[in-house]
Amino acid sequence: MTSQIKTVMLLGLLSAIIIILGGMLGGRSGVIIAFGLALAMNVGSYWYSDKIVLSMYHARELSPDESPFLHRIVEDLAARAGLPKPRVCVVPEEAPNAFATGRDPEHAVVAVTEGILRLMPPEELRGVLAHEMGHIKNRDILIQTVAGVLASAIVTLANIFQFAAIFGGNRDGEGHGGNPLAMLVMAMLAPLAASIIQMAISRSREYLADDTGADLCGDPNALANALHRLGVASGQIPMTTGNPSTEQMFIVQPAFAVGGGMNRLFSTHPPLEERIARLQQRAAERRGGGHWN
Repeated sequence: MTSQIKTVMLLGLLSAIIIILGGMLGGRSGVIIAFGLALAMNVGSYWYSDKIVLSMYHARELSPDESPFLHRIVEDLAARAGLPKPRVCVVPEEAPNAFATGRDPEHAVVAVTEGILRLMPPEELRGVLAHEMGHIKNRDILIQTVAGVLASAIVTLANIFQFAAIFGGNRDGEGHGGNPLAMLVMAMLAPLAASIIQMAISRSREYLADDTGADLCGDPNALANALHRLGVASGQIPMTTGNPSTEQMFIVQPAFAVGGGMNRLFSTHPPLEERIARLQQRAAERRGGGHWN
């Protein structure tokens, strides 16, 4: 199934959750309002989701003069992938991590945290950037970014839903909105459903980005070592900005200082141990002259 089809399915599923929430909160009028909101969000998330996510993390674009080494790596990897060079941004976070965003390779952005620039030796940083370039090459960046933006909106609406339930729910008598208990249950289930949808989409794409990244950087062990280093550090240094609903965008699942909630019940990433083992196997096959998968 292509990323474009998955994106349409994702938009449909998450939009349905928003419309159901609207219906329970405001009956027929709530459905109409929620439908308009979902439509506006679909259009907005396609064109502006990258800007929304970069703004969430206070990302700043780096010029080649500010970080020539980083730009050289990105430029070389883009050439190897046969892609335009993406913009390069830095996130003012000590938590070491990285992500890619944008609606297509022509509008792609690679973002790294300040923490990862301090933590990573050059060869491992190259592996991380190759992984992100793999997401761009495989056209994962749109679906991951859209998922994060819409899931963030669903969590926000669910919080509003809980507040409305406490103060009496839907007062027009339509649907199930008049039942505060039903509203509270739906408010809990909506972000959970969004997380499950994100998880189902994200996990297989991480394996594929690892494989593509290993090919691009030419050193699977460098990426494997980077993943191990990131796994240790990310558990010790939480993200202080952003939204847990965007965690599937990062190379390793970040910890958040606040707001984890339902998102922590399901991992959006495959187990790091499995990812590292697959990369080490690829490296062993390469040394032995075997064929890569």
